[in-house]
Amino acid sequence: MVEGEESVRVVHCGGSALNFRRAAFSADSRYLFCVSGDFIKVYSTATEECVHILQGHRNLVTGIHLNPNNHLQLYSCSFDGTIKLWDYLDGILIKTFIVGHKLHTLFTFAHAEDSVYVITNKEEPDVFQLVSVKLPKSSSQEVQAKEVSFVLDYINQSPKCIAFGSEGEYVAAVRDFYLSVYFFKKKTTSKFTLPSTKTKKRSKNTFTCVACHPKEDCIASGHMDGKIRLWRNFDDERKYTYTCLHWHHDMVMDLAFSVTGTSLLSGGRECVLVEWRDATEKNKEFLPRLGSTIEHISVSPAGDLFCTSHSDNKIMVIHRNLETSAVIQGLVKDRSISTGLMVDPRTKALVLNGKPGHLQFYSLQSDKQLYNLDIIQQEYINDTGLIQIELAKAAFNCSGKWLATVEQRKERESELELQMKLWNYNKKTQGFVLNTKIAMPHDDHITALCFCNAEKAENPTLVTASKDGRFKVWILTDDSDIYRKAVGWTCDFVGSYHKFQATNCCFSEDGSLLAVSFEETVTVWDSETWELRCTFCQRAGKIKHLCFGKLTCSKYLLGTTEQGILCCWNLLSCSLEWSAKFMVSVLEPDPTSEHIAAVSQSPVGADLFVFKPSEPRPLYIQKSICREEVQWGVFVPRDVPESFTSEAHQWLNRSQFYFLTKSQSLLTFSTKSPEEKLTPTSKQLLAEESLPITPFYFILGKHRQQQKEHLNETLKEERVQLPLTENIPAINELLHTPAHVLPSASFLCSLFVDSLLLSHGTHSTEGIPDDVDMEEEINSDDSDEEKDLAEETQHAAITDLGEDIIHQLSKSEERELRKLRKVDYSWIADL
Repeated sequence: MVEGEESVRVVHCGGSALNFRRAAFSADSRYLFCVSGDFIKVYSTATEECVHILQGHRNLVTGIHLNPNNHLQLYSCSFDGTIKLWDYLDGILIKTFIVGHKLHTLFTFAHAEDSVYVITNKEEPDVFQLVSVKLPKSSSQEVQAKEVSFVLDYINQSPKCIAFGSEGEYVAAVRDFYLSVYFFKKKTTSKFTLPSTKTKKRSKNTFTCVACHPKEDCIASGHMDGKIRLWRNFDDERKYTYTCLHWHHDMVMDLAFSVTGTSLLSGGRECVLVEWRDATEKNKEFLPRLGSTIEHISVSPAGDLFCTSHSDNKIMVIHRNLETSAVIQGLVKDRSISTGLMVDPRTKALVLNGKPGHLQFYSLQSDKQLYNLDIIQQEYINDTGLIQIELAKAAFNCSGKWLATVEQRKERESELELQMKLWNYNKKTQGFVLNTKIAMPHDDHITALCFCNAEKAENPTLVTASKDGRFKVWILTDDSDIYRKAVGWTCDFVGSYHKFQATNCCFSEDGSLLAVSFEETVTVWDSETWELRCTFCQRAGKIKHLCFGKLTCSKYLLGTTEQGILCCWNLLSCSLEWSAKFMVSVLEPDPTSEHIAAVSQSPVGADLFVFKPSEPRPLYIQKSICREEVQWGVFVPRDVPESFTSEAHQWLNRSQFYFLTKSQSLLTFSTKSPEEKLTPTSKQLLAEESLPITPFYFILGKHRQQQKEHLNETLKEERVQLPLTENIPAINELLHTPAHVLPSASFLCSLFVDSLLLSHGTHSTEGIPDDVDMEEEINSDDSDEEKDLAEETQHAAITDLGEDIIHQLSKSEERELRKLRKVDYSWIADL
């Protein structure tokens, strides 16, 4: 039972950007580290699964880097002003260094002993500097790191614009049209400038990224015009030279040298990874059609893997021979989420706009994308001036069998391309198949669409509302004949109200009523006869949201207006029940209860109100759930209901509320989870016990589990009773002490082995009484006939010269043999 007094807090539930910073590889290339909001995710490069989530920072994580002195540890920095050291294999936070300044990125290399390099703000907001932070040695968990040394000034905050040279002899920084190189030994800075005006070839010389050769004194820089410049002799401002490589038609997003320095990798908006071998124009290889703009490129320390981060929140792991081996897809950040947040009734996945022209199905449990559904089915052309076809609306029916989508393209005021598609779920292919395509279902933009989700409905019904002043009812019809089976959608009814624009539509829970809002007026229609039953008018602006109550509150209809009025109408009395004045940006009913969530915008941030339509008093209020504007929200039914006793928290029992902000961060409400109370060892055991049961488990795993249980039962009698390990200090010290503070293995080896040895007195205390009882039983029950039989058996075994090995019976076999000896076989003589 969860106590009602526990506080509900806002947590990031996933969907954070994986492409915010460069990803990093482990030394053996088995793991991939990437920044994800306030967390650091550790992925397996072989299975693409997230094996650990490093939690501890209180703000956005801005940089990660392997510890050069220990390849099993990872450094990270954040906007919270701390640098943390992690043991990424166990997911343990080792140490926290408190710097105090806002940290934008992090760099480390082996020659800088006990120091890291970070980018911080100066007093001016847009001026950044590179500084060295001394990490003091201390046994405490949190250490103050206040010893900061200035290195470079007037630099770009992006880590792509900073690169350290071979063996850390120099650091290169680019910004605008300037390249600065700082030499650590000489403590001098060389600056190089490119022309800031456009040349005759209309090129743009602005620096976008920089990379340093790992073996030679060579600096590669990318530019806005798509050129790559290789700088040499930069230790002298007069004798420096550079050569140009040009393939990209747009800006170079990132550069990276291979470990040996024989290849240079580049990427940009062409969605192509280019490998320049030997840094020559002619010798280059391509990996095309990567799907979206390449924003970051990383190389593993072993040199066998590359990694590219893309603008659609995707990470691709690429082999040295330019073959893709793994794809880690996060929540795709679209330019605008016009479809809103939906829940697939079949998979319980979150559905919203994904790649251009696609719907993405995103698993909230595993925080990964399940698949993309191509709606528009046209090749996307990356051109800023081109008007694309957009996926505007989408809706599921209650069973998830039907999906309706609306796509539109408007180049001019008089030229509107509108198309509605109905998709049917195919069980054989386990996907949606296009069933009906309707061109220009309305004469103007479609503002809303919804299915009749009544469980008793015989035929599925769809309603669309449009700015042309009409709403249309679409039903599924059977056009099958003797030659073919055909099922399609046709228009059954068209309704309007005084030529006002239709803005919203929704069905009641039982499907008997349809509510359609026409600007400031709400109309209620009978879904059987399509007759107008009643109207509600609220002179407070156009209706923004419209929804019916659920369960015991199904007699209420709620709506919000543009002027900040929330109205609740009683459908039985056809009157206004109550109203409240506050600006609502999200109004979402819970499909499993009577609760309704309303998010209101304020100058400080967004506030949450949870209420029942039957009572104007809110059941739960939480101020400032986030500083950004909340655009969408949705209730997702829980697989296992919670059991909150407090009335204020009962709205979290059956469903969980998720909301999406303007920056497309996905957040939710939660109490303190049990996972936070577990130790790292318990988390690992819990993860092993909660592994999903796959079809292979039913083929092999279950059979092996039964074999193992049978073997344990047969050998249960033969086990030797060992001393309990919890009473041995050496084993306790080895198992419960963190790995980073343990002494060397050679020191612990002798103590550990000695603790496992058994003393002369350590015998099975339960085995001796059993043997004594067994012997007493044998002495009391054995007869003369049994002794004669034993002697004959022994004599036969000794005189048998054909056998080289005498079989020795086990204890269980001896026990069975004694039972046979006690059986009376005298009845055989009477035969």
